[in-house]
Amino acid sequence: MTHPAPAPLARRLGTGDALMVGLGAMIGAGVFAAFTPAAAAAGSGLLFGLAIAAAVAYCNAVSSAQLAAQYPTSGGTYIYGRERLGPSWGFVAGWGFVVGKTASCAAMALTFAAYAVDGAGWVQRLVAVAAVLVLTTVNLLGITRTAALARVLVALTLLALLLLVVVIVWKQDSAGSQPSPWRELSSSSPLGVLQSAGLLFFAFAGYARIATLGEEVRDPGRTIPRAILLALAITAAVYAAVAICLLITLGADGIAATPTPLVEAARAVDAAWLGPVVRAGAVVASLGALLALVAGVGRTSLAMARHGDLPRWLAGVDERHHVPHHAEIAVALVVVALVLTTDLRGAIGFSSFGVLVYYAVANAAAVTQSKEHRRRPRAVSIAGLVACLTLVGTLPTEAVVSGAVVLATGLAGRALVRRRRSR
Repeated sequence: MTHPAPAPLARRLGTGDALMVGLGAMIGAGVFAAFTPAAAAAGSGLLFGLAIAAAVAYCNAVSSAQLAAQYPTSGGTYIYGRERLGPSWGFVAGWGFVVGKTASCAAMALTFAAYAVDGAGWVQRLVAVAAVLVLTTVNLLGITRTAALARVLVALTLLALLLLVVVIVWKQDSAGSQPSPWRELSSSSPLGVLQSAGLLFFAFAGYARIATLGEEVRDPGRTIPRAILLALAITAAVYAAVAICLLITLGADGIAATPTPLVEAARAVDAAWLGPVVRAGAVVASLGALLALVAGVGRTSLAMARHGDLPRWLAGVDERHHVPHHAEIAVALVVVALVLTTDLRGAIGFSSFGVLVYYAVANAAAVTQSKEHRRRPRAVSIAGLVACLTLVGTLPTEAVVSGAVVLATGLAGRALVRRRRSR
């Protein structure tokens, strides 16, 4: 039985659009929540963890950028792994991305609801479901609308963060004394620093969403590498500024003691009026991350369906809006089910497992590229591969075990389906 050639997606995005999609995925709920567990793991050493996470993200970004330039199509590392390492490795990357990021979609929706409403738990879940449905509808209307909304959400989030940083610096200058964030760095354990790096890396991982849009950007060989590296540099600068301000105002123990450290930092400098602004920033950041996640998971599912690693029905592309509508609807339904039935606070470790496996495959694929396709020395990709596997080892045991079980289940299911098809 032959299948019709899949309909192509439309190339409508420029560098600025792709940059905003990446920033919307990275500068999301992570900047409002990731510093709490990072401080609990490493204390003031979270600054070292942030530096390590940024360095690992840079290696991954270089590998992703040069692979995206060579293979400018939807699917990201799923495609790169297939082309460079073989179909099974591509499946490992794609399955890890789809499963981990689907859980992240639900986490972002619940984070949005927690900041947006103070009602009962079931009310927050319904609000989270509404967010998933609305943003999925936006994605279904076309990728240019996704990029346009991402641009607005990123601008609002950055404005809230910039205002917080400026007020904290001004208040500290007026007070005439600034506790040094560097004072207790030496007391952090190496394991704690690596754990914080794994947690903070989760907040950097959004640049993969740019690579998954490879079939929808103009001049992908030039646009994707530029957008990825620009998004990473801007995000690292924002996170560093926020981390230092939090350590100055709350200290490591204060950050670890609250799930909303940015709101507490505003109170600590007698700027409680900033609390609603920060909450608004968290709301739009969560929406921006959710918007980009739904788009990215949908397009990776599209690529896997095209190759028969997921049901081929998911490869459908809407003829009017040129988006993978079947895949995005399926993702939305799964996310809604998770939002209604699951507490995903512990899913960060599981999602981190999937993200790090995804990038480990990306780095391994980049190692095999020929010289004309590499933008940086091969050692950068090797360092990224080693770093990803190392950070996986620092994750909680339950996250590693559950991640390995889900990965093995996916591989076993794929093998069974392929065996049946061959018969």
